[in-house]
Amino acid sequence: MLDSITQNLTAVTSSTEVSNTEVVLAMIVALGLGIIIAATYLISNKHALNRGGFSLTLIMLPIILAVIILFVGSNVARAFSLAGVLSIIRFRSAPGESKDIGYIFFATATGVGCGVGMYLGSSIFVVFMALVLLILERLSLGGKGKGRKLKVIIPEDLNYEKVFDEVFEKYTSRHALQKIKTTDLGSLYEVDYEVTLKQSTQEKEFIDELRVRNGNLNITLTMHGE
Repeated sequence: MLDSITQNLTAVTSSTEVSNTEVVLAMIVALGLGIIIAATYLISNKHALNRGGFSLTLIMLPIILAVIILFVGSNVARAFSLAGVLSIIRFRSAPGESKDIGYIFFATATGVGCGVGMYLGSSIFVVFMALVLLILERLSLGGKGKGRKLKVIIPEDLNYEKVFDEVFEKYTSRHALQKIKTTDLGSLYEVDYEVTLKQSTQEKEFIDELRVRNGNLNITLTMHGE
C-alpha cells in the first residue's frame, strides 16, 4: 500500500516537472518568435502611429497565449473559466489600421502553435510570414506614404465638408474624415482627419495652405510615432 502511494506521488511530481519544463520552453520559444514578429512590424511600418507600444504587444501576445494554451490543456472547466475572465476585459486602445489586425492574428497563431508544442512549425511559419511581409513592403504593395492624424479648428460658418478638398488632393494620397465636434461654446468646429501625405509633400507647405482656408485657427498634425 505504501509503495503504491509512493509511486503515485512520484508520478505526479514527474508530471509537474515535465509541465513546468514545457511552460518554460514554450515561453522562451514564444519570446524569440515574438521579437521576430515585432521587428518585422517595426521595419515594415516605419510611419505607423504608436509603433513602440504595439510592437511590445506583439512580443507579449505569443508568450501569453502559449502559457494559456498550456494551462488550459484539455480541461473543459478551465476553458470555460478562462472564457469568463476574458469576457470582462475591455480593450481601450484605439483601433489601428487593418494590417495591424493582421499582425495580431500573426502573433496569436504563433502563440497557439507554441502552446501546443509545435515549435518547429511555429518557427517556420514566423520566418515565412516575416519574409513575405518584408518583401511586400519592399515592393510597396501596401502603399507607401506618411500616415498622419490631422486636427483642424474651423469657424462655424465654414463648410468643413469641402473646404479642404483641393488642399487634400494636392498634398495627400488618401484622406478620411474621422470625427467632428463643436468647441468654444459651439462657435468653432474641431474636425479630425486621417491623412496619408504624398512622398514629396512638405508638412509646412501643407499646414500653410490649410491655415489660409481655416482663418489661421489652430491646426495639429501628428508626426511619426506620436
